Amino acid sequence: MPVEISPERIAELTEIEAAKLDKKTQKSKEMYARAQKHLAGGVASSYQLRDPWPIYLEGGSGPRVWDVDGNEMWDFHNGFGSMVQGHANPIIGKAIADRYPKGTHFAAPTEDAIVVGDELARRWNLPKWRFTNSGSESTMDAIRIARAYAGRDTVMKIFGSYHGHHDTVMVSIGVPYGEIGDKDDLKSLPYGAGIPDATVQMTVAVPFNDADAMERRIVALDKEGRKPACVIMEAAMMNLGVVLPEPGYLEAVREITKKHGIVLIFDEVKTGLQVAPGGATELFGVLPDMVTLAKGLGAGLPTGAIGGTEEVMSVVEDGSVYQVGTYNGNPLGVAAMRANLLDVLTPDAYKHLAHLNDRIVGGCQDVVDKYDLPGYAVGIGSKGCVTFAPEKVVDYASYKEHQNGPLADLAWLYNMNRRIFMTPGREEEWTLSITHTDEAVDAFVAVFDEMARDLTTD
Repeated sequence: MPVEISPERIAELTEIEAAKLDKKTQKSKEMYARAQKHLAGGVASSYQLRDPWPIYLEGGSGPRVWDVDGNEMWDFHNGFGSMVQGHANPIIGKAIADRYPKGTHFAAPTEDAIVVGDELARRWNLPKWRFTNSGSESTMDAIRIARAYAGRDTVMKIFGSYHGHHDTVMVSIGVPYGEIGDKDDLKSLPYGAGIPDATVQMTVAVPFNDADAMERRIVALDKEGRKPACVIMEAAMMNLGVVLPEPGYLEAVREITKKHGIVLIFDEVKTGLQVAPGGATELFGVLPDMVTLAKGLGAGLPTGAIGGTEEVMSVVEDGSVYQVGTYNGNPLGVAAMRANLLDVLTPDAYKHLAHLNDRIVGGCQDVVDKYDLPGYAVGIGSKGCVTFAPEKVVDYASYKEHQNGPLADLAWLYNMNRRIFMTPGREEEWTLSITHTDEAVDAFVAVFDEMARDLTTD
């Protein structure tokens, strides 16, 4: 049985570690005060917020970053999983530098876009591609294409999954455990204000890892005249830490969506190039009708992509759907994508990431076992986490019921105070880069061991 960790002990250590972090980030405090004058909330995105102030960064190189106070850290945050190439990667830098003098924007096609499309088609086994500028744009456009192809409006998603910040998918993401609802009739709830109720009610959520519940909801919606146009989902959930699909689940979802004539979209913004050359689609061996990419695709530049079958993407090719964007296929972006795909994220790069992730997952699990902690380590590709829960998390409901949020918050503080830059938030995970080393991974595990020791000894 896992040891029972006192909430009082967690609170005591949290107070100590928070004071340490505040003391060493005084320039971030000053910068936050400056930022509040004209930046709403003092940041460029609400996800950058942190109480009492966010940590402002000044630079990064390879696997390291520096904040404005001069603190040097191993970066396991990596831009919410975007920088799997490492910071200031020289191959990406050369591609951008070579492109810049030739012109940075035309709103016209270039050859690099063709090369990138060819490579994405090869990796994902989906023949038709379009570009966007972010993950949110990718999922937004993919849903529009799916609706046009299916001729229906309702969207089905996984309860607790995040698919970007447009209205259709800002539904049933983060809510208290008691508001989730019955698994066969999960509630559609807005994620924040400003989302029209009509849009909220047009998006229906189902639990992860329960294909039977998905099919029952599809049948019920069909009887109501609201059959979904598409199911958009992550093949592995990536905003509850990491929640892997149970054996046979994805195959069942593929069969169900085909049977009911529903477009299956794998949102690979967080998995994509970060877990395998062909993303979760390759890793789990299940081919959807569409995939959405962003984050790791552009090596830090704002890029995204949508891939699909000939059939689904026909509504783009015949002009039915206007998939548009002035910066879609921007020359700097596609130059970075081309170098990233052909010269950076090579087979050897993925072997290195697999080695590192095996090492960090194994090291963290050893710490869990050594101290009998209530939790477990899990990871795929470059991504992973320690889930602080006494039972396996398989969906949002089990995550909310069992996850120890204060312990996750404490782990973030321990990391930040010991030169490990981690993604803030209880739901986040680490992302490795190809520039990380055994030394970096061992440093991460050592910090986790120190926290476990402090929690379980007087």
